[in-house]
Amino acid sequence: MSTHKHPAVHNAMWPGLVGKGPDSEPPIALDTMLDMTAAAEVDGKKFDGVDLFLSLPHVDIDSTKEDLTRLSENIARRNLVVGSMVAPVWAGTGGGSAMGSEEERKAFLTQIRKACVIGKTLRETGIRRYGVIRIDSSVSPAEWAKDPAANTKRIAETFREACDIAEGYGERLAAEGEICWGAMHSWRRMVELLELVDRPKTLGFQADMAHSLLYTLGYNAPEDRLLPENFDWSSQEVLMDALKKLTDALRLWTIDFHVAQNDGTVHGTGSHDKTGRHCPANDPNGKMDIVKVAGLWMNNANGAPTRAFEHICWDGCMFPNSTMTAPETWNNVLGTLLAVRDAHGWD
Repeated sequence: MSTHKHPAVHNAMWPGLVGKGPDSEPPIALDTMLDMTAAAEVDGKKFDGVDLFLSLPHVDIDSTKEDLTRLSENIARRNLVVGSMVAPVWAGTGGGSAMGSEEERKAFLTQIRKACVIGKTLRETGIRRYGVIRIDSSVSPAEWAKDPAANTKRIAETFREACDIAEGYGERLAAEGEICWGAMHSWRRMVELLELVDRPKTLGFQADMAHSLLYTLGYNAPEDRLLPENFDWSSQEVLMDALKKLTDALRLWTIDFHVAQNDGTVHGTGSHDKTGRHCPANDPNGKMDIVKVAGLWMNNANGAPTRAFEHICWDGCMFPNSTMTAPETWNNVLGTLLAVRDAHGWD
């Protein structure tokens, strides 16, 4: 019996694309992802919606209004809505480095503008009533490390320009902290960048539990690790203390949230750099009590819900296709999201 009605529960569509392609497994079509999401059911409860990746072969960033009307109808007929969307800011998808040349920065900002246009149009069709547009710095930690101070400043300038664009369309941006993005590759650097941009009403943080766990281990930023070397994963109290320090630093900025699991390792497939490994919800090697850790992100220090986002989303990035196409995968995910909502949601 569900105890709360909010937040809504969504499934991410980009795991059908990210890490797929010629040097990996074939992409999974958007219709297939939508069908699997719509088919999942636990105790009479179903997914409320989906989060989208604005890149082909799922959604063309240059979609026309007619294209987006058809997309809205396609999603609505499955009794789903749209929440957050990923802007394709990387060079391989038409974008460029946020700290790069003027041409690269222009390409980055052009993709933000196009994503905002799509966001506004989907609000007008009625399929999207909440959610943010997800971004990152589109540059590696190694490139950033050549001049950390200057490069962080440059990224912050680009992000401020992105905020100007987003505000013009009534959108908010969320920077997703991952160890593979320069100036966002550690919890301390992520806070530093958000504070430097200083646009809290427009730019916030997208927390993903699989990625943020890697922050505690100091991958790509050993100086910022929160867990001891050779950490014993059976020490759950130590893990929760580290995660509390992490969430206390970033919760104030968090406006979008991905529920996920991680086995304490990094992973990359296709062209995607190594980042936090996403594991199935019931993976026996998962290091986190998902419901308990989700509460650190979803609740203030006094235990009351932050209500900073209207939906939560499961991210199964870089799952093998055999896992992605198994119905029990999505039933397990849905059950986990409902358990998180039961524990930390609101009415």
